[in-house]
Amino acid sequence: MEKSVFTREYTALLSLLRETRQAADVTQIELAEKLGQTQSFVSKVERGERRLDVIQLRTICNVLGTSLPAFVGKLEKRLKSKNQTR
Repeated sequence: MEKSVFTREYTALLSLLRETRQAADVTQIELAEKLGQTQSFVSKVERGERRLDVIQLRTICNVLGTSLPAFVGKLEKRLKSKNQTR
């Protein structure tokens, strides 16, 4: 099994996370403040330099106005559609 930060799936997760933040009209700085983190933390997460655990992802989803199940559902749809275009 390859390291997950270098997979197509993890890249899709990071892209969806960034899109979710932008759709919520939240800047990296605003998200960081709501999380009690630095803007650098958010930036590193979105670039894949900092890995998230499931609890951190859930917290970010909640701050952005979505739920972890809704986020994962969107991710699964995105991954399935990419598999079909192969």
